[in-house]
Amino acid sequence: MKIRKVRASFGKLQGETLSFHGGLNVIYAPNESGKSTWCAFIRTMLYGIDTGERAHGSFLPDKTRYAPWSGAPMEGSMNVTADNFDLTLTRSTITRTAPMREFTAVYSGTNTPVEGMTGLNCGELLTGVNREVFRRSAFIEQGGVAVSGSPELEKRIQSIVSSGEEKTSFSEADEKLRSWQRKRRYHRKGYLPALESEIDEAQRLLGEMESSVNNVQEMEQQLEETKQQCEQLEIQVTEARRRQRNDALTKLRNGRTLVQERSDSHDAALAEVSRARDALRRSEFGDRSSEELEEEIANDRAALEVLGEADESRTGLLPAIAFSVLAVLAAAFYGVTSKIPLILGAALCCVGAILFFLRYSRLRQTNQSEAIEREQILRKYKISVPDDLGDILTKHRGLEDAIRQAELEEVRSRERLENAGRQLHALEESAVSELDFASGDTEAARLSRELQRKRNDAAALSAKISGLNGRLSAMGDPMVLSSTLSSMRERYETVQAEYEAITLAEELLHEADTEMQSRFSPELSRLAAQYMSEMTGGRYEDVLVGQDFSARARTKDDTVAREAEYLSAGTMDLMYLAVRLAVCELALPDGEPCPLIIDDALVNLDNTRYEQAMTLLKKIALKRQVILFTCRRE
Repeated sequence: MKIRKVRASFGKLQGETLSFHGGLNVIYAPNESGKSTWCAFIRTMLYGIDTGERAHGSFLPDKTRYAPWSGAPMEGSMNVTADNFDLTLTRSTITRTAPMREFTAVYSGTNTPVEGMTGLNCGELLTGVNREVFRRSAFIEQGGVAVSGSPELEKRIQSIVSSGEEKTSFSEADEKLRSWQRKRRYHRKGYLPALESEIDEAQRLLGEMESSVNNVQEMEQQLEETKQQCEQLEIQVTEARRRQRNDALTKLRNGRTLVQERSDSHDAALAEVSRARDALRRSEFGDRSSEELEEEIANDRAALEVLGEADESRTGLLPAIAFSVLAVLAAAFYGVTSKIPLILGAALCCVGAILFFLRYSRLRQTNQSEAIEREQILRKYKISVPDDLGDILTKHRGLEDAIRQAELEEVRSRERLENAGRQLHALEESAVSELDFASGDTEAARLSRELQRKRNDAAALSAKISGLNGRLSAMGDPMVLSSTLSSMRERYETVQAEYEAITLAEELLHEADTEMQSRFSPELSRLAAQYMSEMTGGRYEDVLVGQDFSARARTKDDTVAREAEYLSAGTMDLMYLAVRLAVCELALPDGEPCPLIIDDALVNLDNTRYEQAMTLLKKIALKRQVILFTCRRE
């Protein structure tokens, strides 16, 4: 296949065209002029754009990187010659999310489509290899001259050095075997660890089930014993409560009887106090105090004594009579003698008689008044003689003493009643405490608490038994679990045998790959060494290519080959270019060769080696079209 002409609306390319001829095509252009874009466009025209790529980090997928700067749809055409036919390939965009998906392939100058060629198989039909092999062989991107292995390239190489089948590769087979190994065991993951875990879990469950069954049996026995103890305690509690209730009620009845007796006694004492007070109030002097009465009686007694002394001294009538007689006698003698002294004596006796009569009159009035007063005093006390006043005071004091005695008895009876009330209150509180069978220090309370503890123990045992039975039910049937465990062990043995077989197959695969490499690597290394020698003027005579396409180079003077890291940038580019050319020679199909497209792969070479590399490319261009994009004019 040869590329004749391309026209692109792709990235910075705006309807631009390029024409090529057979042999070596060198397209010079400065940096940032679109060389890498043209290379990407040619690859896209052959294999299309992978719309499944996603941007990540600094990587941009082709559908984004090469979107036309003008905003126009991505499109282009390419004229090629294949099997002596000129073909025109076109790709265009209808949906921006699927650029370059619309594809046509016709014979140039006609509208006749190329039968069987589609946008998916176009590149493989024209180049003879798929996208991955093409990118790792004939398509050398800028900065990507080094060869990287891929399953597709391995398949291609394997098909060359073995039976020609291009369906499998060592990497794919090795990865498949490793995948199978990882599925069966990868650290703590995979079928085998999972089965081991399941087997361990099943064994643990069986052990736990057996232990749970034993625990259930033991707890059921404990529960039965606890229930029997509860029944016995219930009988004891009932009897203790009955005794305690009877004792408490008896004490309460006795206490209430005592309170009633004391209350009756107190009522009698109150009645006696009331009677004594009524007797005092009904007495002659009422509820007057004895001290007040005693003082009054003392005063009245003194008054009576005074009134009595006045009667004994009242003798004023006799002097009045005596003076009257003397006056008459003096008057009589005056009439006889007519002596003036007699008349004066008579007058004086008259005056004395008058004065004594006046005094007698006053004394008589006083005596009458005192007699009345005396009578009033005696009448007040309802006595006839003053000596009876002492009996009256004694009687009144007796009434007061009776009241005091009655009041003292009332106080004593009240205190007895209050004591009985306090005793009854204490009995009631004691009865409440004694009838509280949940707390306290009584036998019934102690037995009740013991009964409650046993009931709680029974409830806890029942809950544990229910929980264990629930877990046993959730665990399933032990027979089924045992059967499942046997099946898992058989499955484990099967998977273990598979794992061992896969391990053996992997070892055999590595041996086969080693043998394959021993057949392929020497030829690849021989061709790469030949190309390397030509591009370095014979300085490097050996190139050793590894299974992963890593390469080492050795000069004539070197004892051992040097790793790529120890080579200069230009020498390393030449070494990998030699490997690329060798891969193209061995991996690409015979017949009409596909073009070799190189994007600025020679920028690190000095002039001498650049000329030597160009000489080799001219030589290769005699058999296949070479398209070299470069920024060097030499």
